[in-house]
Amino acid sequence: MSIYTENFIHESQISAILEANKRVEAPRIREILAKAREMKGLNLEEVAALTGISDPELLAELFEEANYVKNTIYGKRLVLFAPLYISNLCANECLYCAFRATNKSIVRRSLTQHEIAHEVENLISQGHKRILLVAGESYPKEGFSYVLNAIKTVYSVKSEHGEIRRVNVNIAPLDVDEFKLLKNEKIGTYQIFQETYHRETYAKMHIGGKKKNYDYRITAPHRAMEAGIDDVGIGVLFGLFDYRFEMLALMQHIRELEKVYGVGPHTISVPRLEPATGSDIASHPPHAVSDIEFRKIVAILRLAIPYTGIIMSTRETAQMRRDTFALGVSQISAGSRTNPGGYTHETEEDEASQFSLGDHRSLDEVIRDVASMGYIPSFCTACYRLGRTGRDFMDLAKPGDIKLHCDPNALSTFREYLRNFATEQTREVGDKLIAETIAGMSGIARQRAEKLVNRVDEGRDDVYC
Repeated sequence: MSIYTENFIHESQISAILEANKRVEAPRIREILAKAREMKGLNLEEVAALTGISDPELLAELFEEANYVKNTIYGKRLVLFAPLYISNLCANECLYCAFRATNKSIVRRSLTQHEIAHEVENLISQGHKRILLVAGESYPKEGFSYVLNAIKTVYSVKSEHGEIRRVNVNIAPLDVDEFKLLKNEKIGTYQIFQETYHRETYAKMHIGGKKKNYDYRITAPHRAMEAGIDDVGIGVLFGLFDYRFEMLALMQHIRELEKVYGVGPHTISVPRLEPATGSDIASHPPHAVSDIEFRKIVAILRLAIPYTGIIMSTRETAQMRRDTFALGVSQISAGSRTNPGGYTHETEEDEASQFSLGDHRSLDEVIRDVASMGYIPSFCTACYRLGRTGRDFMDLAKPGDIKLHCDPNALSTFREYLRNFATEQTREVGDKLIAETIAGMSGIARQRAEKLVNRVDEGRDDVYC
């Protein structure tokens, strides 16, 4: 069990802050936006004030400031990854999820290690270098060892096309000793979503299984960090409760991690509730988030936690994903399947998937689209492999020094993709963008970029700084 037991989500405080900031005048909103431009983050009252923006002019200013902060810190980089679902077995009863234990509408499947290897081969052949390993909260007979063996399997697969260089993990909460075993397998980020921070709603939505325990789940990132995992990812499933409450609770969670461990989460995910087989709630969210509210969520988070990555999955449509790149999103999934074996048997998707996808495009199509918008698709895994994680990463990110590594690495991994995997049309768009980007760089960053890209052009893979 975790040594951390203090309740740090204060619902009455959140309610009071939201009530006090329901109608904030334009001058105060502009003061908050001016502060956000300094890239030092925002407090709960300021976040609450921004959630109340409805005036089109102020909304445009919010989006403009979010774009400024995003470009200043992250530039035009977008990190790409794919989820790898290894099992949809689950002992929980989450009313919004197709994987829930009593749902008879989906085909249950847990991949063998051989099948996992085959899935990885398919992902590598597409050009992927980073995956998020996902499993329901029930494993085959070997228990938690199944996950540990799956990670070993992923890293063991080598092909003429390369290998997976970073495995992030989204699985059920563990105790500290289990997290230590997970760390020993050289994972990148441990990711877990609280789903909703509102206790009453949480209890209504999670009616069976270990996931009923709100406190055990919310302290999972603490136990992961106690075990030495530097990078954790958290998130909310927007649509279960009032998004304004969820955002302030998310901020309380982040600030508590910062207070206890000196660093907050490496990433924040912002999934919206999407239809799921056998779930009426998933098709009719209790607190549906509109498209404009969703854009606000991304923009406000970018201003509130400027140095934390924001992940956008293929739950959203291609257009919504495009819209949020400029507002703060720094990582996206692409070519995703949410059913075990989905990269091998694509026709079975609807029978075993966790939720419906909004973006069904292939990795190559996404990359061509992203590049045509001027963004650099990045498959970089250098920070994890060189130990630039946790507080060390933030120490480089906040003064802006991380860009001296990230920009050159993004360009070299993009060139590697173009050389080994891209269609001719995508290669043409990508090579032009790389040339234009390097031409606009200067100093050490340009020197590093030119050196790394030249190495790739000479036939070398996996070069980074």
